[in-house]
Amino acid sequence: MTQSPKDPLHGVTLEAILTALVAQYGWDGLAERIDIRCFKSDPSIKSSLTFLRKTPWAREKVEALYIRSQARK
Repeated sequence: MTQSPKDPLHGVTLEAILTALVAQYGWDGLAERIDIRCFKSDPSIKSSLTFLRKTPWAREKVEALYIRSQARK
């Protein structure tokens, strides 16, 4: 049985990622780090998830920030 490289996002849902980032940075801090309108204008988990699921480049930025934030812990 071969082992695949460890994926830091394996088993972590997009909702869990977003919730953790909002808890750590808040919506304002998240909007400063990632310039996405859904984080600036009337932000919510639900609306942000809808946008991120449809927009691969934005999701990649959120996932990268999550990975960096977890590496600091």
